[in-house]
Amino acid sequence: MNPARPSRSTFDYGRKLAHSVAQGATSGREEFLHGRPFTPFLGESARHALSSAFVGACLGLLRPHPERRHKSAGRALADGVLGCALGFTAGVAWESRRLAASMAAGAWKKLEKARDEHWLETHPIDYA
Repeated sequence: MNPARPSRSTFDYGRKLAHSVAQGATSGREEFLHGRPFTPFLGESARHALSSAFVGACLGLLRPHPERRHKSAGRALADGVLGCALGFTAGVAWESRRLAASMAAGAWKKLEKARDEHWLETHPIDYA
């Protein structure tokens, strides 16, 4: 067996791990949302993130450019849009942090279970 080329069982194990992580993340999301749909939760998070987007846009508009004395209107607009996008992204991430934590915990739990099952398959316990 060539150690540089992984075997088919290695790919199967990797696929099994990826599938178990996806299942765990889904179960963590369902556990957090308690059967409610995801779209209203995301909409609510986006609404709460608008204030962060506004702050980001203001900071982007006010960002100084040391290479020039005065900033052009196009450059100021681009900086404002970039600041708005960064602020909105940070706001949505902050508002949905508990959901992300629940999904990560569910994924980790399923991953550990799949790893334990694989270990028991490769290291069978003989009780006799």
